[in-house]
Amino acid sequence: MAQDIRDTVILGTGCAGLTAAIYAARANLKPLVLEGHEPGGQLSITTLVENFPGWPEGIQGPDLIEKMKLQATRFGAEIQMGHLHSVDFSKRPLTLFLGKEPVHTRTLIIASGASARWLGLPSEQALIGHGVSSCATCDGFFFSGKDIAVIGGGDSAMEEALFLTRFATKVSVIHRREQFRSSRIMLDRAMAHDKIKFLTNTAVEEVLDVGKKEVTGLRLRNTVTEDESVLPVSAMFLGIGHIPNAGMFKGLIDLDADGYIKTTDQVHTKVPGVFACGDVQDRRYRQAITAAGSGCMAALEVEKYLEEHGH
Repeated sequence: MAQDIRDTVILGTGCAGLTAAIYAARANLKPLVLEGHEPGGQLSITTLVENFPGWPEGIQGPDLIEKMKLQATRFGAEIQMGHLHSVDFSKRPLTLFLGKEPVHTRTLIIASGASARWLGLPSEQALIGHGVSSCATCDGFFFSGKDIAVIGGGDSAMEEALFLTRFATKVSVIHRREQFRSSRIMLDRAMAHDKIKFLTNTAVEEVLDVGKKEVTGLRLRNTVTEDESVLPVSAMFLGIGHIPNAGMFKGLIDLDADGYIKTTDQVHTKVPGVFACGDVQDRRYRQAITAAGSGCMAALEVEKYLEEHGH
């Protein structure tokens, strides 16, 4: 029995993957779109999205993802739940191992995204989207005139803190250690800003107040003295980085030092027929609209690749 070979498979159902699915489906490629362990990506845990073009009143993150899914399936995309275990790029067609039956495909679009690093506190997880966020550019506006906390000691934290000074009355940068991992120039900029205050040797023990379904403060612990205190804030932003969901491709395609997929010409990996888009390869912008744009690019490149190879 002949192998059932797909023209393209798309990994991920965030903005990048679903935009790629819309374009690929409209090109009659009948893409198979695989949802991983975080269906919808980071938008699935985002409340109001106000910076996605076409939604002047804003739209809830999960609603935006659902509408993109409906748009993709309307044109013939097939969306399945499935966790990718391994891949074989050594021969054609490419082979993906999901479960009992392998999936064979001529091309692959990796849009598996990146997961924000969290502190792992139950109270933090309960308040994601209700004052706890990992994206200052997405959610900072909602806390204009408020006191805000940023967690972290690297460049990500300094960038978040500096951006949030546009909206906040005060930004408290909370870091577990005395020394910062941030570059000197970023740290100097943050320290020179009159809205930014620093709390070093300090750990967050609890985010208040889960019962009210909003952030009212942070219960802190001094890691040297063990003294506890409460810092009143209206939001907590995580600035401790992201983890790109590309670990299974290590050794198969090029990754940078932090695990992001390296691409040339925007979306090409070093393996012919394998493309990457969205947050799994974009460490700089990480926005819904830029992810969608790169998903469009990846689908167009897949279409071009298939035509060049006689499919």
